[in-house]
Amino acid sequence: MSLIRAMSVLCVACFGLMFSPDAFATEMDDNEGFFAGFERRATATQSKQPGWAVPLFAPHSGLIQSIRQDFTRQIGTTGTETWNYGGGKGVNFIPLPNTQVDINFPPYFQRSSGTVDGAGDFSFGVKYRLATAKEKKGNYSVMVGIAAAVPTGSYSNGATHTVISPNVAVGKGWGRFDVQSSALINLPTGNTGRLGRHVTWHTLAQVHLGKYFWPEIENSTTFYQGGTNDGRVQNHILPGLMFGKIKFKPEDPKSRTGISVGAGMQFATTHFHVHDHMPIFSARFTF
Repeated sequence: MSLIRAMSVLCVACFGLMFSPDAFATEMDDNEGFFAGFERRATATQSKQPGWAVPLFAPHSGLIQSIRQDFTRQIGTTGTETWNYGGGKGVNFIPLPNTQVDINFPPYFQRSSGTVDGAGDFSFGVKYRLATAKEKKGNYSVMVGIAAAVPTGSYSNGATHTVISPNVAVGKGWGRFDVQSSALINLPTGNTGRLGRHVTWHTLAQVHLGKYFWPEIENSTTFYQGGTNDGRVQNHILPGLMFGKIKFKPEDPKSRTGISVGAGMQFATTHFHVHDHMPIFSARFTF
C-alpha cells in the first residue's frame, strides 16, 4: 500500500507541475490561448524526432499525442476466443517538452470460454524522451518511462494488485526504413507468487512506402519469472500495415488533427504460448 500511495503522490505532483502557470510560462505567448499553445508545444516537441509511424502493437520510441483504441481477438490454444475492445489504450498527450503522459481506458473482454465478461484494469504512465534527432540529423530516438495498472477490473478480468512497469524504447532509421526495440518488466505490488514477474521485449522493422503506407513486422518475446508460467518463454511475430496519417485539414500546414488506422495478425512461433494467434485492428485520432 505504501508503494501505491507513493505513486499517487507522484502522479498528483506531476499533474500539478504540468498544469501550473509556471510550467507553461516559458512556452506560451501572452496573446496565445491555452489550446493553441498546447498544440504549438506538441508540434515543437515532435518536430525534433523522426516522423515514423506509431507501430501497430509494439511501443513507440517517440512522443505521440493521440486518442487510440485497439480491437483484438485472441485465439487460445484450445480454440477459445477472447475479444478485447479498446486494447487498454486511451489518450496520449505532450504537456511538456520531451514528456508524454498516457491515460488508458479499461478494455472490455468478451470470452467464449464461459468466463464472465467484463472490464479490465485502468492504467496510466509517463514517458520521457532522453535523446532524438530528425531523419537528416541522425534519425534516432531514445525513450524511458514508467506505467502502472490499477486493479479496477470486474469479475476477475484484471490483476489482483497494482502492477508497476518500467520500460525503455529505442529506435534507429536509415532513410525510409527504421528499426525500433523496447523492453518492459511487470512488477506486481502483491500476490507475486501467482502473478509472477515477466519481461516483454518487442522489436520491429517498418518501411515508409508512398505517402501513407507503413508495412511492418514485429517480434514480441515474453520471459516469465514466477507465477503459473515460471521459467517459460513465448514468442509471437506480427506482420501488419499502418495507413496514415490522413490530415483533416491538409491545406493548413499548422493543423495537427488527423487519423491513422492499421491492421495485422499475430502468430505464435514457440511451442509454449498463452494464445495461438490474434488479429488486431487499431485506430488513432491525432491532435
